[in-house]
Amino acid sequence: MNLLEELNTILKPLLPIETGVFSGVPPDLYVVITPLVDTFELHVDNEPGYEIQEARLSLFAKGNYTAIKTKLVRTLLGADFTITDRRYIGHEDDTGYYHYAIDVAKHYEFQVETEE
Repeated sequence: MNLLEELNTILKPLLPIETGVFSGVPPDLYVVITPLVDTFELHVDNEPGYEIQEARLSLFAKGNYTAIKTKLVRTLLGADFTITDRRYIGHEDDTGYYHYAIDVAKHYEFQVETEE
């Protein structure tokens, strides 16, 4: 499993989710997942043992977003995600959405496949 698959699995019961941009007419509350980076920061002997995958969860809400923000944070922490940043982005006057971003990271074991 990778980061996007895992995020979709744990967040779908909470609210509508899209990756990249929302397709169709967006509801009053939704999340867009944007992949940020995949790195090999943890390795020795030039052999990466873990891949760190990161993504931004952009929460869009018409109205008060604090309850769902708290629920998202608790759900992510309960699923062993590392939250690297949380910030209020602003209110989009043209759409009426409040935008709040949560950046997450997770370590996945990486194994180099060899050709036989």
